[in-house]
Amino acid sequence: MTAAEVRLGTKRLVLRGFRPEDAPAFAAYRSDPAVARYQSWEPPFALAAAEEFVREMELLDPAEPGWFQYAVEAGGELVGDVGVNLHDNRRQADIGYTIATAHQGNGYATEAVGRVVEHLFVKCGLHKISAECDARNEPSAKLLARLGFRLEGRLVEHTLIKDEWTDDLLFGLLAREWRPIGQDR
Repeated sequence: MTAAEVRLGTKRLVLRGFRPEDAPAFAAYRSDPAVARYQSWEPPFALAAAEEFVREMELLDPAEPGWFQYAVEAGGELVGDVGVNLHDNRRQADIGYTIATAHQGNGYATEAVGRVVEHLFVKCGLHKISAECDARNEPSAKLLARLGFRLEGRLVEHTLIKDEWTDDLLFGLLAREWRPIGQDR
């Protein structure tokens, strides 16, 4: 499967492979200091770097081990992305996500991440999905809890982000524990 063939849908969102025309919007939201605060990149995020990222993503197969980023589209507009790092055993993955500031608070992250989690468990047969977030990023930790992820640990002063040592929260969700969004957990 190629990135161009990737398409997951929800009521409001389309999750798909990145396209060249996504580069300006991708660079714009990654350049936002509020979006970059808990991430490894520094703003501003150059358009040339975004164009290179998109070119790299177009060559990837989400069924192969390694990182693949889903573009998150709402109403025809790129609003964020969800990254999946499929492990070599093809039974485990790490997940990460970013939503543009202008589109936060609309439930897009919960909907997009929930849809990717469903795809990974139901269609891909994964055993476990893991996520890691900066302990200061309370909205991200709450999103993971809302989707059923369990807090599995805290790594104290584990990551140096923007000249500050930060704690990392480790989350995990097993396939047997997962429940679709909207069902009791």
